[in-house]
Amino acid sequence: MWIRNANVFRNGKFELGDIRVDGQRIAGITAVGKVQDKDGEQEIEGKGMYAIPGLIDIHFHGCVGHELGEDTKVALPAIAKYQQSVGVLGICPTAMTCSEEDMSRTMKAVSEYDGEGADLVGLHLEGPFLSPNKVGAQNPAFLQLPKVETVLRWQELSGGLIRQCDVAPELPGAMEFIKEISEIIPAVSIAHTTAGYDISKEAMEAGVNHLTHGFNAMPGIHHREPGPLIAASDMGAYVELITDNVHLHPAIVRAAVKLFGEDRVVFISDSMSACGLEDGDYSLGGLDVTVQGRRAVLTDHPETLAGSVTNLMDCMRRAVLEMEIPLELAVKASSTNAARSIGIDGDYGEIAEGKFANLLLLDKNLELCHIIQKGVLVR
Repeated sequence: MWIRNANVFRNGKFELGDIRVDGQRIAGITAVGKVQDKDGEQEIEGKGMYAIPGLIDIHFHGCVGHELGEDTKVALPAIAKYQQSVGVLGICPTAMTCSEEDMSRTMKAVSEYDGEGADLVGLHLEGPFLSPNKVGAQNPAFLQLPKVETVLRWQELSGGLIRQCDVAPELPGAMEFIKEISEIIPAVSIAHTTAGYDISKEAMEAGVNHLTHGFNAMPGIHHREPGPLIAASDMGAYVELITDNVHLHPAIVRAAVKLFGEDRVVFISDSMSACGLEDGDYSLGGLDVTVQGRRAVLTDHPETLAGSVTNLMDCMRRAVLEMEIPLELAVKASSTNAARSIGIDGDYGEIAEGKFANLLLLDKNLELCHIIQKGVLVR
């Protein structure tokens, strides 16, 4: 397969070029018209389009009426097909705080999954090692103190798929947990925390390299109490940003890019089951949620946001069109940085020789024109 005459996203910028695909992987990128077709090769015209790597969502709970904690054999195929249809070609679905029985069942079912749609590139444990004082939309009944053996048990059940594990570092035993688990899990992330700067920095010295949904469910930035955000910036950690234009003001997104740098910002959706559906009543991790417009809130606590109802492609668009984020940076944050943050960048996140041919062609309005997954034209 050839993709011709496209504005190809390479090394953080767009350059006019042709992309050669051989089997599931990218065989090379050449100057326009430099290499002629071989007989029988498929050709896609990309003139006037942006060619970008497939997006990767490392933090989302569900969509189209399903979430990870359900019957995984039903939920994952629906989730993966929807995400593929909107250009999110790598998914790392996120587990909520739940019972041991439910978590173990989910881990085992995911290990057996081999369906169509977006590539299942990992799992993200957002709960249960979180602060009861910043529980957000997690179920407080199932919070636990961090224990390495618990994660190892779930990791074995999942078939080694867990690539991100979250923790509130102020919890008893958290520092030792971080030191051990960071040798096993690529991304260890501060989340749902009351920790200030000093504890957060200590956690990062112990092995934390990530900050979950930055600015949300954590202390903010104060000039005498800089908090986990400044600690993460000082220590070069990745920061997740929900760019649905609900969770964060556009000025905060722009400020975060300046604070962390373009290589450390990861856009996420944090979407829940109502993503892709109409307004109404839903659930998230067993908690009742009400959705109206772009906002999902806990029904019993409407001041608490309950994830988003926006997929990552729309989050990326909103970052560009509503938040004044350059397209090059938005693409990097929605694919390249995401892949690096969870250690899958050997195969994903860039248009480069040897990487999987997970490619999107967008028009000048950032609308999807073509989707190519592992060398197959899906749309």
